[in-house]
Amino acid sequence: MGARPEAVGLSSSRLERIDQFVKRKYIDSGRMPCGLVLVHRRGETAHFSAFGMADVERKTPVKDDTIFRIYSMTKPITSIAFMQLVEQGLVALDEPVHKYIPAWKDLGVFVGGFMQTFRTKRPERPMLIIDLLRHTSGLTYGFQESTNVDAAYRKLKIGEIEKSGTLDGMVENLAKLPLEFSPGTAWNYSVSTDIVGYLVEKISGQKFEDYLRAKIFKPLGMIDTDFHVHPGKEARFAACYIPAKGGMELQDDPAKSPYLQPPSFVSGGGGLVSTASDYLRFCRMLLNGGSLDGVQIVSPKTIELMTMNHLPDGKDLPALSRSLFSEVTYNGVGFGLGFSVTMDPAKTMIPGSAGEYSWGGAASTSFWIDPKEELITIFMTQLIPSSTYPIRRELRTMVYSSFTSDRDGGSAKAKVGF
Repeated sequence: MGARPEAVGLSSSRLERIDQFVKRKYIDSGRMPCGLVLVHRRGETAHFSAFGMADVERKTPVKDDTIFRIYSMTKPITSIAFMQLVEQGLVALDEPVHKYIPAWKDLGVFVGGFMQTFRTKRPERPMLIIDLLRHTSGLTYGFQESTNVDAAYRKLKIGEIEKSGTLDGMVENLAKLPLEFSPGTAWNYSVSTDIVGYLVEKISGQKFEDYLRAKIFKPLGMIDTDFHVHPGKEARFAACYIPAKGGMELQDDPAKSPYLQPPSFVSGGGGLVSTASDYLRFCRMLLNGGSLDGVQIVSPKTIELMTMNHLPDGKDLPALSRSLFSEVTYNGVGFGLGFSVTMDPAKTMIPGSAGEYSWGGAASTSFWIDPKEELITIFMTQLIPSSTYPIRRELRTMVYSSFTSDRDGGSAKAKVGF
């Protein structure tokens, strides 16, 4: 724990109310195995709580050093890694992807048909690298289950990170399939960030996982973040669950998990495990304009660029999305380079600030950063899928409801975010 909540414009009693709510609604009811809530404001951790079981079957309580599968919370990290290469002049956002993946030069757009009989048309323009970072590439995820292209992804096991395969194999398979739409014309949650990881590897000349360790994890002191759980840390690895009648059932036993070994497919879109304290260091770097404890990861201007809405014509997700699923609600929300970006809090109907950026993971983990309020919130648990319960909306509402007015003990800067 860092500062007393009132010293950074937050109410202790209202923050404690979050814990009571999550325990009552989700933990005690057997809907979720555990909950970890971390609220950091103005450079201080004002609230940290961990409750429930990291491993229900073994009755292992969740702790501050519990290791979680963060799935798509990997995406912002991969995006930062890529932008480091942009800063070095090694690659540019407006370059065509086929410059680095020549086999993709003639990718067509789906018109009709099935595997082996797909009919396609030429895209309106080539896929650009920025399309990968903002999910306007025309790629998809098999779990979307809405088109014949999605079905082809499932058949070829594209993007199934716990299965066999490699990044090279994914790129080769994608060369055989059509795009869902012409790049830049729609938004669709997809394997795009896995391709960003592939490009980091090819452009840097380092294995993707080695690049992240050298350029992000080690400089930031993220000692427990990697694509597998290292030997000696197995006892800290949480179990993962799925909903079941009357509660939940085990989805991945930490004692037998594929995460105990280095993966063949290193997924920049969803492959990392991490802790709340590690991810807080990453978030603090973002909020601090790209640096932490004297280490510069990227420049403030790069963070500024990444956290703008990059959707064409300044539209929000409902105007462009073809996705049946993503990690955020849509109304009033755009997308930057690796994050969702809140454009209009009134349209989200959740308290907050314009300029917030965030994302989450498939096992119901999430984070958001509010630069205006100097706020970071991280939530950790392990329940797939993340769409099972509205806990992210509830947490956001309750965290902002813990803000105090100036006369209640906060500094002159403290303002309610709605």
